[in-house]
Amino acid sequence: MRKTLAASAVAVSVLGATVAMATPASALSWSCKTSSRSIDDAGYNGPWADNWDFKIKVCAARSGGYGYGKATISWDAPPYYSGVDTTFDGAQLRLVLVRPDSGATVKTATYDIEYKLEHSNSSGNGSWTTPTIKFKTGKRVYADTTLRLDWDSDGKGYRNYGFTGSPSV
Repeated sequence: MRKTLAASAVAVSVLGATVAMATPASALSWSCKTSSRSIDDAGYNGPWADNWDFKIKVCAARSGGYGYGKATISWDAPPYYSGVDTTFDGAQLRLVLVRPDSGATVKTATYDIEYKLEHSNSSGNGSWTTPTIKFKTGKRVYADTTLRLDWDSDGKGYRNYGFTGSPSV
């Protein structure tokens, strides 16, 4: 009986330690801002509607001497774009942490999202959330994003589309 109680106490202690060591980002208090843009498919000049409506929610948090950032992008394209893998030559979402006092970018992550955009649901819609980025800092930070699209057949390479950054934390 004592061995069972001792083993149970150890198991509860280990379980408690596991819970206490959960990913810091899961318990953060996020400050977020959402902005939207309608972007014309620069590689298409035909008669059909071709605008992609993008919405990006970008968030920042600070805790324990670290600044954190993450973003969720969602899109609504005309349904006939779903499954068409010739819309883009490339598509990226760039997420940065910036120090507002100096304007210095202190952390950058770039994610390839071409496949996600070109394989939307049957209505042409989709969404995706970045992994959380982190930077050691004792100063305030905010998170910001740039959507980088290289439209197929337009000959211009990547075009940068800015969205509103998160509040400073």
